[in-house]
Amino acid sequence: MSSAGTGQPDADRGEKGGVRTALAGLTTRGRSFLAAGIAAAICAYVLGQSDLLRVGLLLAVLPLVCALFLYRTRYRVAGSRRLSPARVPAGSEARVHLRMDNVSRLPTGLLMLQDRVPYVLGPRPRFVLDRVEPGGRREVSYRVRSDLRGRYPLGPLQLRLTDPFGMCELTRSFSSYDTLTVIPRVEALPPVRFSGESKGYGDGRQRSLALAGEDDVIPRGYRYGDDLRRVHWRLTARYGELMVRREEQPQRARCTVLLDTRAIAFQGAGPDSAFEWSVSGAASVLVHMLERGFSVRLLTDTGSSVPGEGADGFAGASQETADSAGLMMDTLAVVDHSDGAGLSRAYDVLRGGNEGLLVAFFGDLDEEQATVAAKMRQRSGGAVAFLLDSSTWMREPTDVPGPLDMREERQRMLREAGWTVLSVPRGASLSELWRQADRERAGLAASGGTAAASGTSGEGAGS
Repeated sequence: MSSAGTGQPDADRGEKGGVRTALAGLTTRGRSFLAAGIAAAICAYVLGQSDLLRVGLLLAVLPLVCALFLYRTRYRVAGSRRLSPARVPAGSEARVHLRMDNVSRLPTGLLMLQDRVPYVLGPRPRFVLDRVEPGGRREVSYRVRSDLRGRYPLGPLQLRLTDPFGMCELTRSFSSYDTLTVIPRVEALPPVRFSGESKGYGDGRQRSLALAGEDDVIPRGYRYGDDLRRVHWRLTARYGELMVRREEQPQRARCTVLLDTRAIAFQGAGPDSAFEWSVSGAASVLVHMLERGFSVRLLTDTGSSVPGEGADGFAGASQETADSAGLMMDTLAVVDHSDGAGLSRAYDVLRGGNEGLLVAFFGDLDEEQATVAAKMRQRSGGAVAFLLDSSTWMREPTDVPGPLDMREERQRMLREAGWTVLSVPRGASLSELWRQADRERAGLAASGGTAAASGTSGEGAGS
């Protein structure tokens, strides 16, 4: 549940134009009455009929009085919006709750409420609210749904005021708006183990504690509830504030999720395209690894990663899992194709050190980019690559004339470098491919193949 900002307390605030604004709000009925009254007055003057003149004046004055009365009415109405939830997966519905409060001493007339929403979320909602007593409130709600991820603005809220005779309508707008974030679909993945360790904490945890002496423990500031026996008096005297020792230095296993966003690597668009499958797959792996205690990082071909509190952009070790997942989901909600032609910038980031498990989602790879991708494996404790051939996602499998030998050559290059490679057909299930990757690595390890040499203790997918 997320609370939205409250609109302007006065719905009539900021309206200018005086009589011109009031006359511009005349409805078809009001303009017809005004025209009929003027015509009757002219005819009465020409024909000398005083009774007809009275009728004409009544018809002409009625819409003018209604417009003036409506413009001078000082309804003080507060509006608010609440999204439930504010972050929703693609294809799921969210409910928008609207609330109107009459904060004036006068009852309102008939109110017509309208909220602005993007076309992709559905039709524009409209509501008619009856008379609202002083201090009263009215609540309405509507549903929105999008199959396309992104960030969509909701609002501003519009209020249409009308008089009892329907002669005039004035539209007042609130200033606040909210944003609905549609994140990629997340598929639950089975707990598998890609390299020998079933938990998010690797052997490095024991090694770091064994090598660290008392003075090597990184201190932190005193927090309410800390045991005073843990106070480090030497550092307290140095910094001038209470410092306590950390009892543990758990070193979590790391996982980097690499998402290929190159425009030349993907064809097609829409919810069922290869690129959208890759984004959804990256989101699923990130959530899966975070839930199992890994420090994770989202990396794209541009070399940029989601900022995290941990070292080198990794998140999950020093911040809440929900916050880490939310930040990465917000990033994936708006990620788009890049103009880059290669993976070299991502390789520059990865070659800096051992980054643990590497899970990559690649589009079309030519020979040069396949060579760069193969070199990424050298610094990783384990590597799984999902290859999406855009041509198989654009046509039926029987109509694909693509170069099969070329695709197999790219897969062979990655496998020889130690990658576990899976070709992703159209409409494939990520959970099934996830199990298949585990079976392939287990089979290669049992046969003494490349996967056995590439596994390192302490880096696993968690169970």
